[in-house]
Amino acid sequence: MQTSEIKNLKIAIVGAGYGGAAAAKALSLLGADVTVYEQAPALGEVGAGIGLRPATMARFRQWGIFDAIAKVSSPSDYFEILTATNEPIMKDTWPESGEEKQTYLIHRGDFIEALTGVLPEGMVQLDHKLEKIEDKGGTSVLTFANGKTVEADLVVAADGIRSTIRQQLFSDKGPVFSGEHAYRAVISIDDAHGMVTDDNLRMYIGKGTKVYLLPLRHRNQLSFDITALNPDSSWAPDLTIDDLVATVEGFDERIVEITRGLDLKAVTIRSVWDIDPVDNWHSDSVTLMGDAAHSMLHHQGQGANSAIEDAGALADALAEAGSVKEALALFQATRKPVTDELQRISRQGWTEDEVNDVFPGQKPASQTPAAR
Repeated sequence: MQTSEIKNLKIAIVGAGYGGAAAAKALSLLGADVTVYEQAPALGEVGAGIGLRPATMARFRQWGIFDAIAKVSSPSDYFEILTATNEPIMKDTWPESGEEKQTYLIHRGDFIEALTGVLPEGMVQLDHKLEKIEDKGGTSVLTFANGKTVEADLVVAADGIRSTIRQQLFSDKGPVFSGEHAYRAVISIDDAHGMVTDDNLRMYIGKGTKVYLLPLRHRNQLSFDITALNPDSSWAPDLTIDDLVATVEGFDERIVEITRGLDLKAVTIRSVWDIDPVDNWHSDSVTLMGDAAHSMLHHQGQGANSAIEDAGALADALAEAGSVKEALALFQATRKPVTDELQRISRQGWTEDEVNDVFPGQKPASQTPAAR
């Protein structure tokens, strides 16, 4: 689209998470009139650490915000996969993207603060919970719980795994239970029993359990993540420290001791969900992105990275195509094959024997009705 056409676009982004904030930055750099509507009364992000891949950091450099992200993160040169008892399985560098060769390890809260911090004041409107979207073809009308209505030339649905826009316009399928739990905590490196010596991600694999150690040495902290098969699909399961310790039985004793020393009040305990691939992401004036379009399991560490890549691809498509309608078709054609494959791969986290211990007689969880 011509620069003059983009400058006349009114764009409404629903959701101020990673994808929404990144899309706001990328689209505003094109000159569009962008507003982000976030349902929460305040910005914030719970959880632990994530890794921002070289391709993601390349986008941040393109948008002029690399330094804002880098100063609250630690660069990692490689990742390592080991057995539960600390025997090496594989070690590899991160996939390069142009000049970018490192993955940056960052706390989720620092990441969303840095992303929203580079947006113009007033661009993010808090306390706007979306109730309804009316797709009128060339424009769409949003109705919020606070009574406000907004009409926009382009609506970007960055409203997460339970996306209201996806369910109202594109798919009535709900989230899919993976048959696993994630237990996440951020602890002091001083409490890591000497397991953190550099800035590189390590994953330890045991039967039915994976343990991720993601250093946040710029904070003198470690993001400690246990992912374990479990049939309880409660959104926030009720577990004890003894339950957590049982999931790491047979692991390196230092991992056991870290788990035993966790403050349960500081542990985020969640069942893990994704969605099945959505056949179509867009209409003439509305598009899904991020978790709303392709929520995936965290085994590949690609959820946030995919959302950032979506934001960049959407901006590229608007700049390249002749209209919003054409841009949204190009965006989906560019990104959907990639995210479909990432969704598929991320569901291959467990062997059949491991799953049978928890779901007797069934195939790996993502392939069975029990996981859905």
